[in-house]
Amino acid sequence: MARYLIASVPIHGHVTPLLGIAAELTRRGDQVQFLTGARFAEAVTRSASEFIALPTEADYDDRLLGAANNDRPAGIAGLRYDVAQNFLRPARAQYDALRALLSAAETPPDAVLIDPTFVGAMLLSGHPRHSRPPVIVAGMLPLPVSSSAVPPFGLGLQPWRGPLNRVRNTVLRAVVEKWIFAPVQADVDTLFRSVHGRDAEAFVINWMSKADAIVQLSVPGFEYPRPDLAVPVRFAGPVIASTDGVLPSWWDELDTSRPVVLVTQGTIANENFDELVEPTIEALATEDVLVVVTTGGRPIEQLGELPDNVRAAQFLPYDRLFPRLDLLVTNGGYGGVQYALAHGVPIVIAGDTEDKPEVAARVSWSGSGIDLRTGRPRATAVRRAVRKALASPRYREASAVLAEQISAARGIEELIDTVAATSAARVS
Repeated sequence: MARYLIASVPIHGHVTPLLGIAAELTRRGDQVQFLTGARFAEAVTRSASEFIALPTEADYDDRLLGAANNDRPAGIAGLRYDVAQNFLRPARAQYDALRALLSAAETPPDAVLIDPTFVGAMLLSGHPRHSRPPVIVAGMLPLPVSSSAVPPFGLGLQPWRGPLNRVRNTVLRAVVEKWIFAPVQADVDTLFRSVHGRDAEAFVINWMSKADAIVQLSVPGFEYPRPDLAVPVRFAGPVIASTDGVLPSWWDELDTSRPVVLVTQGTIANENFDELVEPTIEALATEDVLVVVTTGGRPIEQLGELPDNVRAAQFLPYDRLFPRLDLLVTNGGYGGVQYALAHGVPIVIAGDTEDKPEVAARVSWSGSGIDLRTGRPRATAVRRAVRKALASPRYREASAVLAEQISAARGIEELIDTVAATSAARVS
């Protein structure tokens, strides 16, 4: 029987895949402690894991982040805001909670499995490997690890072909790390010195390069190649967990000859439906499609009067919904995109906050969909992209290739092998 300590920031899209991993580990007879926000206590308990509450200083309600971050800029400046305000500020309290759990454990966990934005784990990774359990990152975001082969994370740029790619990437990385993120990195170094007496050993977005391993919850076909990685990366495929819940009264209408299009703004960047949901409803109101809207927990009434071909719900069971879809229109939540790819569903994507430009760039790079390159597309642009994505087989074919990779991925077995390999490497 193995023991795991899982830790996540209290954000729905980060906790959910880790809950799927926890449920599978406990089903196999392993012991799991799960450190996260108080509002996820019931969900953690349902996974047969032991719930451990984050300290108050590190806990918050992610459903309020959209309203709290109304002044948040877009693009790379917005990512800097997120790192500083939402991920770095609670890092010391996160670290203290991890250390307290490890100190109190009669038997240390075989691995600490971490959400990549749980920056407190960076402080844990700073200790000598022999003095702590392996720190393994569960990658439920686009892989942000630095490489000369890819542009710096946050710009939403794809690699170039040819010899100028590495030159461009080096210049851009210097701009991002030494200028745009310089104040944030100074705070990171101050925090790191308070624990270890030295500056941080990595740029804050690249802290995972100091973990023992990364298990990316996707497949190689959706990630840029990096031949010079300093940390082992394994691709396990996304966590596609079965879900319960009451189905809406209109569920049987999904069995239709018309194309079914889902539009969603996820659970955080959904404060203003006029960014993507409303333009999509307007764009498709007269099209011969059935439009499904998920509001990410927001009241459906906020959508106003809906056209005859639109159905809405706060949440829907994605594992049951996506096999019925022909297209996903999304602002770029990584988990939702992985669900689409797992079912061979092409994508129209429009996102410019958090990690969403990076997700959008990978959708375009992989050929699995159309990137509208904005977080606030016009209805005419959405309509044109939806028509193109439904009419052209190349997007569905590219998604089908990724669906095959996901079907062949080893899932939890990849994680278990990673833990074993990391433990063996530490002994040797």
